[in-house]
Amino acid sequence: MNRTRLSTVALALSALLSVSACAGTTEERNDAAISVENCGDTVTFDEVPERVTLLDNPSVSALAALDVLDRVTAKAGVYPTEYYSPEVGAQLEQIPTLTDQVDTSGHLQISREMVVATEPDLVIGSSDTVNRQTLGTNGIPLLDEPAFCGSLRGEVTFEDAYDQVMLYGTVFDREEAAAAYIRELKDRVAAVMETVPDSENRSVAVLYPTTGSSVTYAYGTGSMSHPLVSAAGLENVFGSETERVFEVTGEELIDRDPDVIITLYSAGDSGPVIDAVEGLPGAGALTAVKNQTIFPMLLSFAEPPSPLAVDGLEKLSEYLEETR
Repeated sequence: MNRTRLSTVALALSALLSVSACAGTTEERNDAAISVENCGDTVTFDEVPERVTLLDNPSVSALAALDVLDRVTAKAGVYPTEYYSPEVGAQLEQIPTLTDQVDTSGHLQISREMVVATEPDLVIGSSDTVNRQTLGTNGIPLLDEPAFCGSLRGEVTFEDAYDQVMLYGTVFDREEAAAAYIRELKDRVAAVMETVPDSENRSVAVLYPTTGSSVTYAYGTGSMSHPLVSAAGLENVFGSETERVFEVTGEELIDRDPDVIITLYSAGDSGPVIDAVEGLPGAGALTAVKNQTIFPMLLSFAEPPSPLAVDGLEKLSEYLEETR
């Protein structure tokens, strides 16, 4: 457990802390401190963060909706313009980028020293070298996506995305704005589900091919992609798998033979990931390949749980309508 150092005044008033539960997150707060549960740890802030360093893109939509994106003073990783409105994209362009280097699996390549040099009072996201443990000696708090730190248990739902929005609402003292944004997201999900025809009976596999290698990953019920495809009326052929992500072979995919394949990628051109699916051994036998129902989707539209998954649901719904 890592905490930012409480001030003397905060310690003196600690007995006055009140505890409440909201959207699955426990908060303790008074005039000087805010504590939230994240990835199995209690993270405590002396005050609302003013200097944020971002290490990944899923939180951007929530920060923008809460009107705190202007507190992000540095970012690292990739931030495809397709994720955001022109206004949010313009804001992101003004934020200095530390590095956009990621490996073939989409994992950020950055040093701890580079992040510490930005003097943040909050880091959102993590990497192999930058995490709660490595930043602990500097007293820098970190919030991560629960899906990435392994703290989500059981089948993922849209509620997990809403919980993360409320987490940021609590940390930035924007609970009312967070609640309003969550209502908006729920209405959008409901609107898509109402359009699913009773005749929709197609199956789907959600894959992440690693271009340049023979490894292909698939997603099970521990992934946000599962409630996304379910809300769109599709049956996940890997719905019996409780893991978030796991390696699959071409033979396994052919055996399950999905009608639709969603192929995820981190950034850039979608062509290579489509080619990777079509290049799997025996892929010509797949229904999705024969019918050309391979839908490329940027990763954060499907994983982890975040407001971007609602955008992803809407995009998937449009694609399915076009291919019926």
